[in-house]
Amino acid sequence: MATPDASPSDPREAAESAEAKTLALDGGRRLTYAEYGDSDGVPVVFLHGAPGSRLLGALFDAAAEERGIRVLAPDRPGYGRSSSRPTSEEPGDPSQGSAPTPSGDFFDALLDDIGAQSAGLVAFSGGSRDALAVAAARPDGVRHVSVVAGAVPPETREETPRTQRFLSWLATNAPALLSYLFRGQAWLAGVLDPSVVVAQYTADDAETVPDGVAVVVRDDFVAAVSRSRRGVVDDFRTAAAPWDVPLDDIETDVSLWHGDADTNVPIAGVRRLESEISGARLREVRGADHLRTLLRSAPGVLDEQRRAARSLDPVDSAGPSEPTAPAESHHRV
Repeated sequence: MATPDASPSDPREAAESAEAKTLALDGGRRLTYAEYGDSDGVPVVFLHGAPGSRLLGALFDAAAEERGIRVLAPDRPGYGRSSSRPTSEEPGDPSQGSAPTPSGDFFDALLDDIGAQSAGLVAFSGGSRDALAVAAARPDGVRHVSVVAGAVPPETREETPRTQRFLSWLATNAPALLSYLFRGQAWLAGVLDPSVVVAQYTADDAETVPDGVAVVVRDDFVAAVSRSRRGVVDDFRTAAAPWDVPLDDIETDVSLWHGDADTNVPIAGVRRLESEISGARLREVRGADHLRTLLRSAPGVLDEQRRAARSLDPVDSAGPSEPTAPAESHHRV
């Protein structure tokens, strides 16, 4: 079992108490999201990875509450309780060209629902493509983008881990089989120790991850693929194709938080991605693997989102003073 959670706030409580709200989208589609942090705070949209769900946003709850941040965490299209992407956005055969650009209608729906004109964007792992596409298409709606342990376009990768290559191959050539495999994994995850799921995101001993975090990560995986596997199949198929995302159109600042021990997404590709986005900055998290990058960077990510909101709208974003993230948690490269 994982060691007891020593943090003052257990993310399990936030995940269990967060109400799931469902919005209607065009074409009879739906979007489900949960809120964490300060309900009256600065809005920040959190996009989970592949696979993932709205439950992962619970890992930001305590830090967001402390900083006056309102985290909106949707089930991305095809995950959890959210509908799949529109037919026009469905990825085809990667060998035939780029994957369609995400429309970002989920982002518009979230802002409309809370009556906001803009919000910050935080994306973890496989959520990076959606975040960068939204930032490129909505320069006035996105205040700042924080990509944490983010996936990168295939053309920037020095190497792709073998497991990811296999999953992308299955998504392209045998999607029904991949869906079946994830369905089986979800069942197993529900009956095995949470550390089994956590091990997919860590480079060393998964059992050192606090209990509360491990349970949320496990429950996030189960919620992501229990109802539908369409989202994860689409994401892994897309991962094999060039991204049809106009990176040159991104006007807002982008921070790329990445661990130098991340074996899920090696940092070399992130360094190349940094050079392709104007205004992007790499923030290297020393000694951190995929999951620990998310855990250790969360305070700094929310701090920079708070600063961005204040600089653009100093009156509306007035709120609690900004705590300082531990200096050892990251350094700029």
